[in-house]
Amino acid sequence: MLRRIATRSLLPAALAMAAAAALTVTTAPAAYAVGENRQCTVNWSNFDASVAKNAWNLRSGPSTGYRSLGYLYRGDKAKVLCSKGSWNYSQLTRRSRSGIPSGTKGWIRNDGLLSLAG
Repeated sequence: MLRRIATRSLLPAALAMAAAAALTVTTAPAAYAVGENRQCTVNWSNFDASVAKNAWNLRSGPSTGYRSLGYLYRGDKAKVLCSKGSWNYSQLTRRSRSGIPSGTKGWIRNDGLLSLAG
């Protein structure tokens, strides 16, 4: 009798452990996994943006301390992938007026963008 009680009390515990082992825990991906840059803190769903100012830098990182990849001019188009603070990690959707190739990725400061639309 004692053995039967012990078996019955272990069975639910064993089933619970088996069920827990079968479950997988999912967590949100790191910001860079979606936005393609490890420095991003916020991911966007590829918002279209237009450059609002002339001779605006496209930078290699999210601050003026990073090198410029070239200048953007009013009307140049980009797709915003993610952001960090007041900087947006973006990809040019067509060749810029200064000659930066379409598809080039870099950082543009928020106040240099005319519009964001999803």
